[in-house]
Amino acid sequence: MNKNRDGNSRLVYSSDNQICKKCGKPHADCRCQQKPAAGSGDGIVRVGRETKGRKGKGVSLVTGVPLEGEALAQLARRLKAKCGSGGIVKNGVIEIQGDHRDRLMAELTKEGFTVKRAGG
Repeated sequence: MNKNRDGNSRLVYSSDNQICKKCGKPHADCRCQQKPAAGSGDGIVRVGRETKGRKGKGVSLVTGVPLEGEALAQLARRLKAKCGSGGIVKNGVIEIQGDHRDRLMAELTKEGFTVKRAGG
């Protein structure tokens, strides 16, 4: 192992080709491929609104959904269709363009989630 001035080490050579291509560390030490733990929240889905970093345009945020991967993407697809708006899933948070908090809360309640309104 080669260490730089900061004390961090990076693998220079390995004979067993078990190196992560993103971070350059051995797969045993790699943190970029690990998924966050599912269900680490309190089991309550929160629906809020945010405009920060969007030039004044508001989006509805759905956080705390105890799903991941394709199931979360399918839920986001259904919610976007129900609202008639675009959106995206980022880091386990569903973002729907526009202020659709009431409609999202009703739809998530129908899906069987415990829902709370977040923010003002």
